[in-house]
Amino acid sequence: MQNNFVPKELDRTAPLYVAGHRGLVGSAIWRQLEAKGFENLLGRSSSELDLRDREAVFRFFADEEPRNVVLAAAKVGGIMANNTYPVDFLSENLRIQVNVLDAALEHGVERLLFLGSSCIYPKLAAQPIKEEYLLTGHLEPTNDAYAIAKIAGILQVQAVRRQYGLPWISAMPTNLYGQGDNFSLQGSHVLPALIRRYDEARRDGAESVTNWGTGSPRREFLHVNDMASACLHLLENYDGPDQVNVGTGQDSTIEEIARIVAEEVGYTGRIEWDTSKPDGTPRKLLDTTKLRGTGWEPSIGLREGIASTIAWYRRHVDVVRR
Repeated sequence: MQNNFVPKELDRTAPLYVAGHRGLVGSAIWRQLEAKGFENLLGRSSSELDLRDREAVFRFFADEEPRNVVLAAAKVGGIMANNTYPVDFLSENLRIQVNVLDAALEHGVERLLFLGSSCIYPKLAAQPIKEEYLLTGHLEPTNDAYAIAKIAGILQVQAVRRQYGLPWISAMPTNLYGQGDNFSLQGSHVLPALIRRYDEARRDGAESVTNWGTGSPRREFLHVNDMASACLHLLENYDGPDQVNVGTGQDSTIEEIARIVAEEVGYTGRIEWDTSKPDGTPRKLLDTTKLRGTGWEPSIGLREGIASTIAWYRRHVDVVRR
């Protein structure tokens, strides 16, 4: 079916559902939308609405009739969690996505943004990674189950566009961090894990801190508030079948990141590396040409973002996910 949609400013009074509004990304998107004057935001915690429950999801859409949807809900975790529980990451994310996307289709959602992850791209993709590299090589084995689920979500959005002509889009963020992150030992990603590790080492007077791997992999990090800004920008300025990479276009080694974190928390001990632990993908830098072509640029520098995240973590250390 032909899609003649032209992106425009969203109606601030129309009901907009943010699936996963209490997560790292969803909560940032919620704050961004509130700041931009959205008056009818819909959100449900996992205890209020289990997105794995198909009947419950369809009832919610029937009752609330959202006009627009941001699908930011997902089961997420770091290398250890992804590598240990691949069934959970595949099954739960597939169910969440299919239920929300099917319900949105049945109830006529006009504009939908599906959020994926940069891990969808091949492990050894040429750098920086362009959108067209999707499905051109083998995935990183430590998080392939999660990646396959996210790829399925992208393809479902593309299928809806082809079959029904709806202007649904997908965005693929790079590594995200910021307030509301997961700082748990088992489930966190690299940056919040480093923040917790070094802050506790400073507090305890530890002589050294040992990190996983060699420190040589290169990673790109985007503050979650910038991600939220990009999401609203895409909803109002982009329409197309291809997923859009969201990042800064700059990367650093894990060792460089660790040193910034150590400096910002005030840790002065030794930094050591356990090379028996996996590094994961050697480099993952997104090509953000498509996004920048729509007129969006990130505004939060890496050191500034890390410092503000450390400050937030310390203010909420008793209640953050640990």
